[in-house]
Amino acid sequence: MRLKTKLVLAITGLVFAVVSVFSWLYFSQLLQQHIDQSYNATDIVAHQLLFATRQAIENGTRNQPFDPNDPAAVRTAVSNALRQDTALTALLNSVISYSPTVFDISIADQNGRAYLSTDPVLQDQIVPQRPAYASLRKASMVQILKVVFGPPRVYDVSLALERNNQPFVTVHIGIRTTFLSNAFRPWFLEAASLIGFAVVISLVVAALVATYTFKPIEGISKRLDLLTAEIQAQETGPVATEPEPSDHNGDAILQVSNKIERLGRRMRNVEEVFSSLKENLDQILSNLQDGIILFTRDGRAVLVSSSVERFLGKDRNTILGASAQEIFDSSTILGRIVREAFDRGLGLVQEEITTETGRRVEISLDFIYDDRASQQRHGLGSLLTLHDLESVQEIESELEISRRMAALGQLTSGVGHEVKNPINAIVVHLELLRNKLTTNDASAKRHLDVIQNEIQRLDRVVQTLVDFSRPVELKLLEQDLRPVVYAVLALASAELETRNVHVVHSMPAHPVMAKIDADLMKQAVLNIVLNGAQAMPEGGVLRVTLSEDGRWGYLRISDEGEGIPPDIRSKIFNLYFTTKKEGSGIGLAMTYRIVQMHNGQISVESEVGKGTTFTLQIPALTASDSRLRGHLDADAVKSMPFAKEPWG
Repeated sequence: MRLKTKLVLAITGLVFAVVSVFSWLYFSQLLQQHIDQSYNATDIVAHQLLFATRQAIENGTRNQPFDPNDPAAVRTAVSNALRQDTALTALLNSVISYSPTVFDISIADQNGRAYLSTDPVLQDQIVPQRPAYASLRKASMVQILKVVFGPPRVYDVSLALERNNQPFVTVHIGIRTTFLSNAFRPWFLEAASLIGFAVVISLVVAALVATYTFKPIEGISKRLDLLTAEIQAQETGPVATEPEPSDHNGDAILQVSNKIERLGRRMRNVEEVFSSLKENLDQILSNLQDGIILFTRDGRAVLVSSSVERFLGKDRNTILGASAQEIFDSSTILGRIVREAFDRGLGLVQEEITTETGRRVEISLDFIYDDRASQQRHGLGSLLTLHDLESVQEIESELEISRRMAALGQLTSGVGHEVKNPINAIVVHLELLRNKLTTNDASAKRHLDVIQNEIQRLDRVVQTLVDFSRPVELKLLEQDLRPVVYAVLALASAELETRNVHVVHSMPAHPVMAKIDADLMKQAVLNIVLNGAQAMPEGGVLRVTLSEDGRWGYLRISDEGEGIPPDIRSKIFNLYFTTKKEGSGIGLAMTYRIVQMHNGQISVESEVGKGTTFTLQIPALTASDSRLRGHLDADAVKSMPFAKEPWG
C-alpha cells in the first residue's frame, strides 16, 4: 500500500475517532442534562407539596382537639386535616395531570403508611420501597439508557417534614421510567440522527480533503528540483545541472521527503536561522507567565522574558547583556541562591523558596552542554526559570469558582424562566377564584389572602433569581477607590450608628486608581460592610483599610463578630446561602460576581469568636507621570467630603 493511501486512511480514521468521541460526550452530557432538569423540576414540586402539606396540617389541626402524645390520635388528626384540605388535593391533582414524568404522589407518616395518595390502592397502605431518583444523576450513560429504555420501573423523590428532629410526614413522588422514555425519545432520536449524519459527513469530507491535499505533491517535487539546482549553482558556480529524474511510478510523498532532506543538508546560513529563531523566541517569551533568562557561555543574559520584571523588579532592557552577578543581589534570598549556583556550576531542579515579601517562587537552573564534543563536554550556556507558585494556585482557584458560578448562572436562568409561567397562571386563576367566591366566608378569604401573599413572595424570589443571572453591562471608568469607600461608609453610617458600630478606616495619602464601575463597586462594598455590622449584634469596631502594591488595590473590611465556622466558609458566596433568620443569601453572591466582573479576587479569613476579614483585590492602574499623580492627589483631597467624619 502506498504511503499516500495510508495517510488518507489514517486521517479519515482519526477524524472518525475524534467525531465519534465528541459525539458520545455530547450525547452523554445532553442525557445527563435532561436527567438533572427532570430531577430539579420534581424536587421543586416536592418542596411545593411539602409546603402545602405543612399548611394543611396547621390549618386542619388548629381547632381540632387531640392528644399530641397519642400516636393514633395524632395520625387520625393529621389524616383528617390532609384529606379535608381542598387546596392540597387540587395541587396533587394538578401535578398528576400536568407533569409529564410523575406517576403517583403519596404523603406518608413516619412508618411509611400513606395518609393521602393519588393512587387509591395505596390509601392507608404502606408506600412501596423504590430506588431514589437522585441515583440516576450519578449513573453512567449506559446505565441511564438501560433504566430509561429498559423494563418499566418507578423511582422515588422524597422530602420529609420533621417533628422533634424526627421525620413526621414524608412526601413521596413516583417517577415512572416509561414516562421518562416518552419524554426523552424525541430528542434522543433527533440527537442520534444528528450524530450519525455528522459522522458520515465528517468521513466523506475527511477523505476528500486528504485526497486533494496530497495532489500538489508532484508540483512540489518539481519545485524542489529547481530549488536544489539553484542552491547547487550558488555553491559551485553557474554549472549546467539537470534536475534529478523523478520516478513517477514511485511514491510521490517519499520522493518529496527525500528531496527535502537533501535540501535541508544544504542549508548553511546559520545567521538567518538564528535571527528567525530569536524573533520567535522573543514573541513566545513575551507571553509567558514564568520568568526565563538564557545566559551565554560567559554568563551574559541574551534572552529575557517580560515576566522577569515581576520577579526581580528590574527593567528587561537593563538585564539584557548583564552578567548573573550584576543581575542578582546577594542580599536577597533569590539572588544568593542563584549566584551560589552559578559560582559552583551546579544546576537547580525545581527548588522552592520564599522571598522576603512572602512570595513562593520555584527556581530551575540548567547548564547547557555540547554532547558532540570529542573529549569533554563543552559548555554552551545556561537557562534560568522562575515559576510563581502562588499565581498558579490563584488561577486554579479562580477557574474552579468561575465554573461553579457559570453553572449556577445557567441553572438560575432556567429555573427562573420555568417558574415564572406557573406563577402567572396561579395568580390569574386565584383572582378568578376570588371573583367566583360569592359567600362572605372570612375563613375562605383568609386562605385566599395567604395564598396570594405567598405567591407574591415567591414571585419576588424568582425575580431576584432572574436579576442575578441576567448579564450586567459594566460602565468602566478610571476612578480613585478612596471616594468610593467613603461614599459607602457615609451611606451606611445611619445603620452603623443604630447598631452601635464604630468604624476605623485607614486610607493612603495618594489615589488608588482602578478601572471600575463605581455603582456596582459601591454595592459590593456596601454588602460586606452591612454584613460586618450585622455580625456584631452588641456593637463593636469595624475596620476598613485601603492599600495598593502597584499591581493590586486591596480593600480589607474586618469585624469583631462571631466569625464564620470552617465547615460553612466555602459556601458563603453561594446564592441563597445564609445563616441569618432574615437574610436573603444574595448579598455576598452578588459581591463575588461584581468583583469577578472587574477581574478581581475576593478572599475571607475568619476565626470563630474573634471576627472575620474580607479582602477585595481590584486590578490597580499605575500613574507613571509624577505631575499626573500630584494632580490626582489634589483632586482626591477636594472630592472627599466625608474625610472629617468621626470614624477613627
